[in-house]
Amino acid sequence: MNPESKMNQLAEYVEKTSQDTPARSRLVSLYDEGTFVELDAFAGMNEEGLCGVVTGYGYVGDTFVYAYSQDVTACGGAVSKAHAKKISKLYDLAAKTGCPVVGVFDSNGAKLSEANEMLDAYGEILAKTSTLSGVVPQVAVVLGTCAGTSALLACGADFLVMSEKGELFLNAPFVTNAKGEDKEAGTAGFAAKSGIASVIAADDEAALEEVRKIVSMFPQNNLAPAPLFETAENAQAADLIAKAYADVDNMCAKSVVEAIADADSVVELQADFGKGIVTALATVSGAAVGIIANNETQGELDIDACDKATRLIRVCDAFNLPIITLVNTKGFKVTACPVLIRKSARLAHAYAEATTAKITVICGQAIGAAYMALASNANTDVCYAWPTAAISAMGLEATVEFLSHDKLKGTTDLEQSRQELVDEYVNTVAGAFKAAENGYVDDVIAPEDTRAAIIRSMEMLAGKRVSNLPKKHAIMPL
Repeated sequence: MNPESKMNQLAEYVEKTSQDTPARSRLVSLYDEGTFVELDAFAGMNEEGLCGVVTGYGYVGDTFVYAYSQDVTACGGAVSKAHAKKISKLYDLAAKTGCPVVGVFDSNGAKLSEANEMLDAYGEILAKTSTLSGVVPQVAVVLGTCAGTSALLACGADFLVMSEKGELFLNAPFVTNAKGEDKEAGTAGFAAKSGIASVIAADDEAALEEVRKIVSMFPQNNLAPAPLFETAENAQAADLIAKAYADVDNMCAKSVVEAIADADSVVELQADFGKGIVTALATVSGAAVGIIANNETQGELDIDACDKATRLIRVCDAFNLPIITLVNTKGFKVTACPVLIRKSARLAHAYAEATTAKITVICGQAIGAAYMALASNANTDVCYAWPTAAISAMGLEATVEFLSHDKLKGTTDLEQSRQELVDEYVNTVAGAFKAAENGYVDDVIAPEDTRAAIIRSMEMLAGKRVSNLPKKHAIMPL
């Protein structure tokens, strides 16, 4: 054995595996400078070149993260057995050490010469990602083509970030287009509108920066403490709150989210989907939270809005991030569609089952079943109300029509008379102060004190510990 020749052979291997490919460059961009360490660099190397995926670990801020990045320039962009084995090993390490996993997707699908073997390999990875769900944070990044089973893997992550050039589909768009289905299928825009993608970014760098933000907000695993950040209040918070309070019925939910969150900390999720709800990750006084806010100026509480809110609740509860809910809704959408019944029941179930800290602020209306799901004492730990809050079993106008129909007979100005009766109903029965008297809310606060009240509640609930009844799992209304 010639030691020198072996060193030369090592140098050749290192040179081959150190090529500046898109896959490797993406991982270098994801991690803090100088922290990326590659795993199994020589695995799957053959006369055709590298195996098509780069795996490794490093730091994103203070968080230790495993990641893999598919290399569309290797093996014709196909996923091989060696490729799948490297990814599978990464999930094994994540399970052993309790660290997040980021997957960067950019491939042309399974290698056809190994198609049957790939069925088993893909099944193994799918099982491992599902097993780790709720144990360690998982983020998928689609920067190229993500097709077939890879699309299942990406959608199984807690968050899915796409670049505008990314493609995501189970069946090839040319097949679905031939059947006359949506021509945008597979595009980032389609993924955003359908709620599959959490965030859409302009390019690779922007997408990876969004991933860094998301990963840094979460604890390493479901048993680890959440990170804390040095932050400052939004300088425009007072103006944003004042504007919202001046016209609560047309309140911009996202503005209120920005006002209560730390400056520049908000990451809005699924912005083009279920627009009746705004969902976001953010920090409040340096602690990561999930925020859900009604946005009726953009839509009602419909099927998509229920799905959107339910997903964030489940993710935040899995990793014990507080859930802050801003309520201003006339209720669930009036529709004959039976699916909404199931979706709204699932939303209420998610709130009830969540054991993390839950803080609610009723800014405007909280009507009927929507109040019960989002703001009732059973589904929240602390509930505040702005002076403009109104809690009612039915819509305010409908209630007045039902209770005071006789008073509206013969009026010369029906609209004015109805509004006067609505104001009287709110002031005497459904308003914030009456709700506080009856114990439906814990306190009535000035809008400008909203952030301070939320921070105090988060501090009070920091040690919350609740155990559900022993069971394998709940049966959600799916």
